[in-house]
Amino acid sequence: MQSLKRKPLVVVTRRLPEVVETRMRELFEIRANADDKPLSRDDLAAALREADVLVPTVTDEIDAELLAEAGPNLGLIANFGNGVDHIDVAAALERGITVTNTPGVLTEDTADMTMALILAVARRVTEGARIIPDDAWDSGWSPTWMLGRRITGKRLGIVGMGRIGQALARRAKAFGLQIHYHNRRRVPAAIERDLEATYWESLDQMLARVDIVSVNCPHTPATYHLLSARRLKLLKPEAVVVNTARGEVIDESALARLIEAGDVAGAGLDVFEQEPAVSPRLVKLARSGKVVLLPHMGSATHESRIDMGEKVIINIKSFMDGHRPPDRVLPSML
Repeated sequence: MQSLKRKPLVVVTRRLPEVVETRMRELFEIRANADDKPLSRDDLAAALREADVLVPTVTDEIDAELLAEAGPNLGLIANFGNGVDHIDVAAALERGITVTNTPGVLTEDTADMTMALILAVARRVTEGARIIPDDAWDSGWSPTWMLGRRITGKRLGIVGMGRIGQALARRAKAFGLQIHYHNRRRVPAAIERDLEATYWESLDQMLARVDIVSVNCPHTPATYHLLSARRLKLLKPEAVVVNTARGEVIDESALARLIEAGDVAGAGLDVFEQEPAVSPRLVKLARSGKVVLLPHMGSATHESRIDMGEKVIINIKSFMDGHRPPDRVLPSML
């Protein structure tokens, strides 16, 4: 009788939704992270040496040096997430390791959160939410108290008009915002017409004219500090910046300085350059009501996490069955 084929060893670096982990256990040999604490560099190195498949997340930095220690059985890094800036994709490819991600399934949730941050900053929602629990509403309603800014009629500048940027534009259009965007490539004319979107080839020119800037592009070497100190200085004093993409796209120190000086009105940030560490200057600005800070919650819905897990499973199953995974990532795509 022919022997049964060994199930691949899949090492998962963080806890996944129970339904996802259960399905994985049915299909693969799983080594899960019951404590849900980020793996140390040594733990990651050990996982790379032992696994047939590694399932990392954004909290796992997998560089060329770590990949050099990968064992001979490691054939796939099936990232649980869309962004792969924490993985050296080129180094993986050189070692014959395939990298996949989970695109498309977090689009709507991230766009929802981006819109929520725009509203939260403009209408001072988080400041207001603290008033009653802190017993600070002594004088009651007043015509001049807690005044924010109307968003209807304002110009929204979207940096990165991919899936999430377009989903945000649909929401923003419904709120009466005028849609402007900058992208590596202009989107098709039919999409521009549908969104009533204005394209700017020059990011500098767009930034100088919009009231709200939303960062929705991936972090790549080309987008590191794309919103640099020089570019942030182009913004109007009443402008606000929202980021639900990657913290590295914005020069955080420069943004904090400009907000402190009153040269930029505020910001809503869900991602940070050194997360989970957050700049004390940003924390201080949040306490004073100038910025809204969230702990990387953009795609944090039950539905999104389950959909991401299903994508990971499909990618692993396809790879193990000898087929090209549907969500393979190549260096040329970054």
